[in-house]
Amino acid sequence: MNENDPTNNDEGESFSGNKRFLAGSDKSLYTELEDEPYEEPVQDQPLSGSPPLSPPDETGKGRMDAPEKKSNFGKYAALIAVLLLVIGSSFAIIYYAAGGDFYPDNDRVAVIYIQGTMLTGSVPSGLGYATSEDISSSIRKAVDDDSVKAIVLRVNSGGGSGSASEEINTEIRKAQQAGVPVVTSMGDVAASAAYHVSSSTDLIVANRNTMTGSIGVIWTFRNMSAYYEEEGIDFHVAKSGEFKDMGGTWRGLSDEEKEYADRVIMESYNLFVQDVAQGRNMTVSEVKDIADGRIYTGVSAKRIGLIDEYGNFYDAIDRAAGMGGIEGEPSIYYVNKPSITNLLFGSEVQNDNMVENFVNYYEKSPFGKLAY
Repeated sequence: MNENDPTNNDEGESFSGNKRFLAGSDKSLYTELEDEPYEEPVQDQPLSGSPPLSPPDETGKGRMDAPEKKSNFGKYAALIAVLLLVIGSSFAIIYYAAGGDFYPDNDRVAVIYIQGTMLTGSVPSGLGYATSEDISSSIRKAVDDDSVKAIVLRVNSGGGSGSASEEINTEIRKAQQAGVPVVTSMGDVAASAAYHVSSSTDLIVANRNTMTGSIGVIWTFRNMSAYYEEEGIDFHVAKSGEFKDMGGTWRGLSDEEKEYADRVIMESYNLFVQDVAQGRNMTVSEVKDIADGRIYTGVSAKRIGLIDEYGNFYDAIDRAAGMGGIEGEPSIYYVNKPSITNLLFGSEVQNDNMVENFVNYYEKSPFGKLAY
């Protein structure tokens, strides 16, 4: 046993040397040490709450550690997680609103909206119009998608341009020829040109209170000659033929022009009637008996053969899925979802200046306004 070992503290045994006071325990403690040169402690024990001492460095002196900093890793990780969630959610919303689908390989029913007044060409979205360009391109997009087995037209329109409905009908027939059934789901109203489109589809589903029908043609002319005369506004019109300025607002129609307008109206009307007869498997005579421009409720329309079934939007989806050979719950592919303004407020929310300019151009056309 090492006699100099300070841990050898048998009773009766003592050691000569200096005594050193040790603090930091519950009571005073003296330890006897051998005769050795007395060395000052490197550093006093720090007070409670002070940073701990590090082991002595190469000089033998202790080092005071810097205060420990709290880690912000958790905060940064949470912030990054929130940002990723927001970005991912935004992408999903934009993708879905644009008509995307997260399961494009599943058999789907494509939904195409016809909402608002029907026009040819293209009009900026959010104005409450259904244009032939938008609807036609949406139908082509659906037909070109191999996962689409059927199409549902969600119709909520009082009509509009006969040319617009004819252009849309052309695309409907192409879809049918490609083996893609097309079903109409009528909303509040599906009349005139909107019914013209609906009649070309394979099946029409409507509510009992849906307003439909209004099979006919109207051509309006505005005669503002009295106003121009009162305001002292004169017009000089140079024309190459008798009917070239027919419909001009500076004068009314002549008797010959009125007779000619009637012939044009009836020619367009007969095309409308023939299309309805073909689409609804009716005779031209049967259609003419009910095609005097009147509106029918869903109940009356079903009785006279203008619609097939009562049902809501999802009933139409189910019927289209069955016709397309889809088993079970079908996936829905929204091809041209209405704008936010249309969804929140309907077609009444429109840009006044753009609408006014468009209407002025349309109604002041020297050919008047021929519409279904």
